[in-house]
Amino acid sequence: MNAVSEKPAARTGEAQSVATPPTGGAKPSLGKKLLRPAILAAAIGAGVITGHWWVNEGRYIESTDNAYIQGDIAVLGPRIDGDVMTIHVANNEPVHAGDKLISFDPTDRAAMLAQARAAEGEQRAAIAVARRQVEQQRAAINEATAAMAAAEAEVTRASANAVRTSTLTGAGWSSRQTNETAVADRLKADAGMASARAQADATRQGLSVAEAQLAQSEAKFVSAEAQTAIAENNLRYTVVYAPFDGVVGNRAVQLGQHVMPGQQLLAVTPVAQKLYVVANFKETQLAGMKPGQKVLLTPDIDHSDAVSGRVASLAPATGALFSLLPPENATGNFTKVVQRVPVRIAIDRDAAAKATWLRAGLSVTAAVDTREGDHEVYGLFGSALHAIGLR
Repeated sequence: MNAVSEKPAARTGEAQSVATPPTGGAKPSLGKKLLRPAILAAAIGAGVITGHWWVNEGRYIESTDNAYIQGDIAVLGPRIDGDVMTIHVANNEPVHAGDKLISFDPTDRAAMLAQARAAEGEQRAAIAVARRQVEQQRAAINEATAAMAAAEAEVTRASANAVRTSTLTGAGWSSRQTNETAVADRLKADAGMASARAQADATRQGLSVAEAQLAQSEAKFVSAEAQTAIAENNLRYTVVYAPFDGVVGNRAVQLGQHVMPGQQLLAVTPVAQKLYVVANFKETQLAGMKPGQKVLLTPDIDHSDAVSGRVASLAPATGALFSLLPPENATGNFTKVVQRVPVRIAIDRDAAAKATWLRAGLSVTAAVDTREGDHEVYGLFGSALHAIGLR
């Protein structure tokens, strides 16, 4: 009985101990009571700001990090073979258009130019001789023509005299000897006429030969002029000049080196104002993109130093079609892949002049504003400040 009566008593004590609240507990502070509403208000504010930015600006921004700075780099090499005599620039040195970069030994080229000029002078003299020969032949033709006229006159006179003496001899008024002499004179006049005609034909043929020699001399002179021009060009090619304003890089030439045409000596990269960006956008991003739209270019090298630009042009085909091995989806198993189209972006010249980080080959993030008209791009918080009139 005692054991049974003690067991409920123990349970009653346990229940009392559980039901009795601890006497040392602290009440929730005011800060904890306000924390949840503050977090909720901040979340609502962030949602409002984000929604306002998305509706007014964000949904029009097409962005890609598949974008790189490009430049029309000129890789320079010699147009003639020769020995490097002077190197006027060093790596990473800025140059201006027309500055000397490399000089070759000009001795052989100068001698070739002198030889070509001498050959040109020789052909010029040959032309003068040929022209004089043409003039002489024309004078000889005139002389032969006059001689032929004289021979014709002599033939006419001798024929008339032979006829007259023949009539007189038949009538007994003249001797047979006189008639024979007149006939002989007529035959002699005919022979003279034939000789004059042959001489005139020979002089005319001589004129044709002289004119052909003149044409040949003139053609040789043109060839000699061309050789002189080539020699002058080759002499000018002994100096390599900068094709445009830029910076020298990748210099591989050494002093005293013998170089050959087509060999790469150094490269000239354009200045920052001549650089541009090629951004590869997905085909799903191109619906509202067109030339002239604003672009914000954020470099990976410094996210705080973004520059502005404009869409210059869109490529006529996807980048895959310009690759070495274009895809052929008609063969094999077909897997659809979102294609990318290269978009050329021109960097604002003033912004490029101030951005010291601009280098060809660097990566950037390109964000294109596809809205109609010329709108200002404020960003997430800038758009909120603009909405309340603080920006």
